Amino acid sequence: MTDSGKPRRAPTGAGGDRRHGATALVLAGFAFVMLGLSFAAVPLYRTFCQVTGYGGTTQRAQAPAGRVIERRVTVRFDANLARALPWAFRPRQREITLRLGESALVYYEAKSNAPKRTAGSATFNVTPEVAGRYFNKIQCFCFSEQTLEPGAEEELPLTFFVDPEMANDPELAHVNEITLSYTFFPVEEEHGGVAEHGRRRRAGT
Repeated sequence: MTDSGKPRRAPTGAGGDRRHGATALVLAGFAFVMLGLSFAAVPLYRTFCQVTGYGGTTQRAQAPAGRVIERRVTVRFDANLARALPWAFRPRQREITLRLGESALVYYEAKSNAPKRTAGSATFNVTPEVAGRYFNKIQCFCFSEQTLEPGAEEELPLTFFVDPEMANDPELAHVNEITLSYTFFPVEEEHGGVAEHGRRRRAGT
């Protein structure tokens, strides 16, 4: 209050402008940092999944395991399609039993029932989910998009092994079956074609 009893006005001028400008800069900087973190979260989450096997994420290997032990595991193969992708998709064999560390080559098959060229990309996971950290793919069709002409059929190879270190994991001491599941989703081609429906995820990346 002033001596006359009138309320004192808030200070204005250069000082107030500087304070407002500083506040705006702080808020803008905070927004920029949060935007950067949102982009960084995707690769960080993906790396976390690959290292830990979280969510049934498998590993990518450049070479075979290097050693094989006698413990055996049965790997079952599952195939699924998004409704928007008019293909037939199935594993050539339903299961295989192999020793830990032993490499195996199996095939899935895809056939297009579409009247035009279509493209698809496969997502994948294994169950039990904790086994994902030991399931290693050397060659996999899910590492790239697949394009099929109308009525075309394609063999889709998969080379993999289950890390012998799984034998030392107490969480998997009694696990002797692993299910590998793929789901194909349509993806949009560069020069037109199928519109994307559902998730688009490149495996191993």
